[in-house]
Amino acid sequence: MPSRDPAAPRDLRWPGALALISEMRRNPGTTRAEAARRLGMSSGLASDVVGRLRALALIDETPAPPLGRGRPTRVLCPHPEGPVVLAFDIQQRGWRSAYAGLDGDLHALSSEPYSNTDPERVLPRLRDAVQAARTGFGPRLRAVSASVAGTVQHGRVTESSALGWNAVDLAGMIGEPGLPVLVGNDATLAGLAEARTGAARAAGVSLHLSVQVGIGGVLSVGGVPMTGATGAGGEFGHLPFGDPALRCPCGARGCWDLEVDGRALARHLGEPVPRDPYDYGSAVLGRAAQDPRAAAAAGRAAAALGRGVAGLVNANDPDIVTLGGLGWPLVTAAQRTFSDAYRQGLMRFRRTGPPPVVPAAYSEDGAPRGALAAGLDVVLTEAGLDAWSAEKAGPVRLT
Repeated sequence: MPSRDPAAPRDLRWPGALALISEMRRNPGTTRAEAARRLGMSSGLASDVVGRLRALALIDETPAPPLGRGRPTRVLCPHPEGPVVLAFDIQQRGWRSAYAGLDGDLHALSSEPYSNTDPERVLPRLRDAVQAARTGFGPRLRAVSASVAGTVQHGRVTESSALGWNAVDLAGMIGEPGLPVLVGNDATLAGLAEARTGAARAAGVSLHLSVQVGIGGVLSVGGVPMTGATGAGGEFGHLPFGDPALRCPCGARGCWDLEVDGRALARHLGEPVPRDPYDYGSAVLGRAAQDPRAAAAAGRAAAALGRGVAGLVNANDPDIVTLGGLGWPLVTAAQRTFSDAYRQGLMRFRRTGPPPVVPAAYSEDGAPRGALAAGLDVVLTEAGLDAWSAEKAGPVRLT
């Protein structure tokens, strides 16, 4: 009857393997010995697991940059023939793609501006990019993960005022048979990147906020984003922290979105709604140090940001708050105003040791990094590794 070689690589114990791969993801440049020590794993077991992972083209070891005389150090790294994940970052002005191996390190692939954001024009281009990646990587491509500037539920873009999309089945329109496709909100995924390897990596509970066109974010607990029952959680910009006389494009009144981004700065300056609120806001904040009117507008937006952050801290009790997009430039332009509003909005018992508010580590590429991390979470499961192992272990041996 058919049987397998008892020493075949697919006999690997996945819990130990997953733990070692996770250590490589959390601590780039780590050695086998360092990873084993942090995991409480014996050196013999670590050597055995690494050897089996190498045989399955999952992990390799490469020389570290020399630090002086002595025996060269070798660090854990993804195998050059190992699994990869493709990510898209879909924003108001265009999209870009990147890929990563098992360490989650981002490698840019391509980018493309829009001439038209109509999904009937954009999505075929994304599908072409998926097909090109599948041709280029072959069976190494294990998942696609997309970050979108919009509200996402169950893999569908429910609403995106930045793109003008409503009820777009992004996963269904760019996916291919046998290839998982994940879709998430850009601010949520940026928060995931901060919680895993960024400015909040040491925190148990972190709150990430990103000011783009409006403000979004996520609360992460133990590196896991809290996205609610349908995946649409974290739409903090639609909390009623603003002027109820103002109607938001989402349909609600008084949204916080309208108080903190480029649209708010334009309103305070008596100027029309900008076509690109992010670029407009960046320009206003850039001249705030020399322009009193720009400084006053920045101060009003910073006060609204500080009050809202305080409310979210009171409600969610995070260890740390990270700010992405225009969030930190806004704080920098009006530091005292933001700090005063933040402190005054906190409950009294929080004021002696409030959660620090810090800049995001990934100011430009947090969303695609988070998308890659989410994709790797799907690949790096026992089922995902079983599937990879079955392809790598070769045919059944007959005895």
